[in-house]
Order: sequence, then C-alpha cells, then structure tokens
Amino acid sequence: MKRVLVTGGSGFIGRETLSPLLRRDFEVHLVQRSPATTHQNPIAGGAPVCHQLDLLEGDLEGLIRRIKPTHLLHLAWYVEQPAFWSSPANLDWVAASLRLLRLFALHGGARAVLAGTCAEYDWRHSTLRETSTPLAPRTLYGQAKASLFEISRAAAPHLGISLGWGRIFFPYGPFDRPGRLVSAAIDHLSAGEALECTDGEQARPFIFVEDVGEALVALLDSTAEGAVNIATREVVPVRQIVSTISEMLESDDLVRFGAVASRSDEPPLLSADVRRLYREVGFKPRFNIRAGIAKTIAERLSTADVVGDRASDRSAPTRQIG
Repeated sequence: MKRVLVTGGSGFIGRETLSPLLRRDFEVHLVQRSPATTHQNPIAGGAPVCHQLDLLEGDLEGLIRRIKPTHLLHLAWYVEQPAFWSSPANLDWVAASLRLLRLFALHGGARAVLAGTCAEYDWRHSTLRETSTPLAPRTLYGQAKASLFEISRAAAPHLGISLGWGRIFFPYGPFDRPGRLVSAAIDHLSAGEALECTDGEQARPFIFVEDVGEALVALLDSTAEGAVNIATREVVPVRQIVSTISEMLESDDLVRFGAVASRSDEPPLLSADVRRLYREVGFKPRFNIRAGIAKTIAERLSTADVVGDRASDRSAPTRQIG
C-alpha cells in the first residue's frame, strides 16, 4: 500500500496533485489548517482523507504516527502575495519542514518530494540546470528554499529516505492568486479595465498548473534523487502571454505595452533544462501555452463570483502588470 501525506493539498498547486495521486493508487491523506473543501472538482478513483492540523503548531508527530505514510509530498509554505518574498515567516517554514521530514522518516517513511522554486538559482545564467547552475537566490524566500534543499539533501541518507526536490518554474492556472501575471491579465481585461504593461520582452518557461501537479506526482512515484526542474521547454515572452489572453478575450485595445518601465534587474531570458524531468522521471508537459491559457480563462471566468462585461466599461480603472 502506497500511503502519501500531502501538505498544501488545497492550494493552487496541491489541488492538482490529488487526481494524479489517486490514479496511481495512492491512499491520500491531506493536512490542512482549515476544514475547507480540498478540491472543487470531482476526483477520479476515490477521495482523500483530510486532517485538520496547523503544521507550525499542531501535534504533527501524533498525526504521522497514526497515518504511517510511506510517501510525503510537501507543498505547504507561506505564500501571501507579495509579502512571501521577504517575510520572516519563511524561517518558520524551514524549521517546520525539517521537523516534518524527520518525523516522516522516524515513523517509517521511505520516499519524500518537497517543493522548491526556480528562485533558488542564480538568474544571471539564462539556462538553469540542476547539476551546474549555482544557487544564488535574490530573495529571502529563495534563500529559505535553497537552504532547506541543501539540508534535506544532506540529511536524507542519514534519515534512511529517498528524497526528490521539485524546482517549480512560473506556474499559472485558473485558481492562481489575483495579481500574478496571468490571473491579473484575465481579471482586468475581462472586466473591461485597461492594462498597462512593460514591453513584455522578458521570456520565461511558463507551465500550466495541471502539468505541475502531474509532474510532482510522477517525481514522487519515481526513484529520481535530488533537484528536478518542473518546467517546460517552451519559452515565451510575457508579451505573448498577455497578447494571447487579450486575443481570446477580444480585448486587444485595452493593452498598453511599454507603459510601465521594466525593472533593471529583470533577466531578459530564463529557460529550464528539463532533461531530468523528461528522461529520469518520464514526464512531459501536455499543455502548450495557448491550450493552458484557454483552459485558465474558461475555468477562471466560470468560477468567478462576478465577471463584468469586458466590453461594457472602457472607463474602468487602469491596471499595471510587469
């Protein structure tokens, strides 16, 4: 029996791991701080068991002792926008994550995957590779994740566990937080609000969140050790992302490229080496950028409480995104 403990399973990425886990015959146990619904869509193959617990303060050892998970998928973290980049709460989550990993191993756990970020890397390198690109985070969030990776990797052999680390690149999807690139563009353009942007020439490997969830589960169910980039080979400029959204929403006239100055420290190009993901994990993303954006728009607008007529109010406030 493969029994997995998932933290952050009701979050933006975590919700996309539940169906893949059940399809792979995992018995799924979710830890979450509140008793809220864990997934808004039906889950094929059964349903997870939910446990209400604060990972920072609750009886984590008692829970793990009862469940005795064979696998751990740790996605929970402090993610309030934009505070998470510099919040001291990152320190709390490093400590909580190390305790979680140790208790998991102590009570018989065998295979763990933790969520990392491309913000761990030195962005002065345009192609980010797990095996050769230095870790040189520019934010406290990135440094916290990089430090957790280094300690966890060193500790894994002594704990007697197999450890994978999924470095996630630029995810987007229908349930993303307001204010991020794709969600902001959809929300504002669908409401008829003008959108001021940079020139949008900076290019990134954006990846649809369903592919992120599938990739993390594939990594958990593999034997790959260490860091694995969770990304796509498709690198597209921000301008193309916004233009695709405005085209699909028939709102091209609302977008103002070049109205916002680009940040001087913004790398013009970032790409991911995905050979480990493709070859060792055996996963390739299914969604190209147009398919991912189309699904994001359809699901985001269908679940919005109020969606204004995007063509009806050309005097609505102007928004700015990078």
